[in-house]
Amino acid sequence: MRRFIDDELQQWRDSARRKPLILRGARQVGKTWSLKEFGKKSFESIALVDLERNPSLRKLFDGDLGAARICSDLEVLLRQKITPGKTLLIIDEIQACPRAITALRYFYEEMPELHVVAAGSLLEFALKDASFPVGRIQFLNLYPLCFAEYLEAIGNIPAAVAVSGDPADISPAVHELLRDELKRYFFIGGMPAAVEAYREQGSLRDAFEVQGEIAESYRMDFAKYTPLVDRYCLDSVFTSLAQSVGQQIKYARLGEGHSNPTLKKAFEALCLAQAARKITSVNPTGLPLGATASAKVFKALMLDLGLMRYLSGMPDDIEYARGDLLAIYRGAMAEQFVGQEMLTSQRGSLYYWDRQAKSSSAEVDYLAVIDGKIHPIEVKSGAAGSLRSLHLFLASYPECGKALVFSDQPYSDLPDQKITFLPLYSAFAATKQLKKPPLLKRTS
Repeated sequence: MRRFIDDELQQWRDSARRKPLILRGARQVGKTWSLKEFGKKSFESIALVDLERNPSLRKLFDGDLGAARICSDLEVLLRQKITPGKTLLIIDEIQACPRAITALRYFYEEMPELHVVAAGSLLEFALKDASFPVGRIQFLNLYPLCFAEYLEAIGNIPAAVAVSGDPADISPAVHELLRDELKRYFFIGGMPAAVEAYREQGSLRDAFEVQGEIAESYRMDFAKYTPLVDRYCLDSVFTSLAQSVGQQIKYARLGEGHSNPTLKKAFEALCLAQAARKITSVNPTGLPLGATASAKVFKALMLDLGLMRYLSGMPDDIEYARGDLLAIYRGAMAEQFVGQEMLTSQRGSLYYWDRQAKSSSAEVDYLAVIDGKIHPIEVKSGAAGSLRSLHLFLASYPECGKALVFSDQPYSDLPDQKITFLPLYSAFAATKQLKKPPLLKRTS
C-alpha cells in the first residue's frame, strides 16, 4: 500500500536540516510498515529495534545515552553493521521506553549523519516520564488510508488519480463509479488491515471482522491508560463518540453513571491516543485558527470510518442500501469522511465555526486554510438557498474565501454567491493547504 507519507519521508531523508524523526499515529494505522518499506527502498540496510516485542533491548537506554555507545551495542545485539548514510535505524514502539525518547537528542547532537526514525502510539502517555528533546526532533503523523490511498491499494489507480484531480473534469459516468467506490469505503474505512482483508477476498464481511478485532484490541489497550483513567468509562465514551459524530459534545451524554470530570478524562485520553479527535470551535477572523480555539465548544471525530461503523452499532444492511451518501447514518458518515480526509489534507489542523445566539444560532461544519485563506466547509445535500448558516458566515466574514459544499452531486459553481458545490469524494484534493499537483500519477 503506497501512502502519501512516503513522499514526506523521502523529503526528510534528503533534507540538510534533518533531525531524528518520530512517526506518530494511532495503533494499527501502518506506521511500522511504512517505515520498513521506506527503509527497503531508500537505504542499503535497516536496523530495527522493537522495544515492545523485545523488552531486553530497553536496557540499551539505561545509564549513558551516548549515540556511539548505543549504536555499538546495537551492532552486537542485532548482529549487523550500522553505517551512517546507508542504514536506517528504526526504533519501534518507542513509547515503551521513555529514555529512548530522551536518547534521540544525542543522536541529533552526536551522530547527525545517521538516519534515525522512531514510531510510537500512546506516545503522549510516555512523555510524562521522559525528558523530551525539544527542538532536536521532527514529527510526522500517519492517519488511516484516505480515499485516494484506498483506491490505489485495491488496484484502481485511475480512480485514485481522478479523485486527486479537478472534480470539474470528471464525467457523469466516472462520477457514478467514484460514488459507488466511496460507499464501499464508507463501510470498509482506511485501517490497513481492513483494507487488506477486503482486497484479498472482495468481501465487506471480512473487513467488518477485522474492524471488530481492531476495536477490541483498542479496548484491551485501555488497561494501559490506568490509573489515569477509568477503563470502563473509556469503553463507554469510545462507543458514545461513534454515535455522536457531527454533534457538539456534552460530557454528560457520553456515559451514564460517571461524573463529568471522569468523562472528560476519558475523552481526553482517547484524543491523546488518537482514537478520537477533538474539533474545536474557532473565530475565523485571522490565522492561525487555533489561537481562538474554544475550550468549551467542540465536536469529535473518530479515528476511522470503519471503526465508527463497528462501534456505532448501525444496521449495515439498512444503511448500505441507502442511495444517497448523505443519508447514511443520518449524514454522520459523510461528515466523518470529510473530516477524516481534511485531517490529512490540513496536516492535522481541523476546526469548525459555531455561533450561539438566542434567535440565530449557526454552525459551519469545518474550516479549511487553503493558500493562506480561510474557507468555510459544509457537508450538505440541499441547494444553496437552504444553507442558512453558510450564508450567514459569508456575510459575517467577507474577508474569508469562497465556501465549499460537499454533497452527493457532481461539481457546480455559484460564483455570485461565493459557493462551490463539490462531490464528497474530492474532499482531500479540494482542501489541501497548498494547491500543488496531485501526489498520485498515472502508471503504466
